[in-house]
Amino acid sequence: QVQLVESGGGLVQAGESLRLSCTASGRTFSSSAMAWFRQVSGKDREFVAAISRTGAAILYRDSVKGRFTISRDNTKNTAYLQMNSLEPGDTAVYFCAARISVNPGTAVLDYHYWGQGTQVTVSS
Repeated sequence: QVQLVESGGGLVQAGESLRLSCTASGRTFSSSAMAWFRQVSGKDREFVAAISRTGAAILYRDSVKGRFTISRDNTKNTAYLQMNSLEPGDTAVYFCAARISVNPGTAVLDYHYWGQGTQVTVSS
């Protein structure tokens, strides 16, 4: 089992930055690809970014490329999402997810474990 806990969400103005953290319990973090998804109430959960077990492979949705950076520290069992130049359209609940695989995926069904989510609100 893997338990994931997100932190770092909050309310910011457009153009500002936030860094989300996802800390995992259990022994499988270093064996897992990690990802961030987000969801707006009433809409489907959507892929944001993913990183492979070693960090060699990284994926982003097009709208966040150049603004968001995903990373991980396997010594701390933690994944991060650095979000710069935030826009009101980035407002959502952000979820961390883990996949027991070397390589990342972009679909919700690719992931086995989920955190509870952290709210990110960007005002204009």
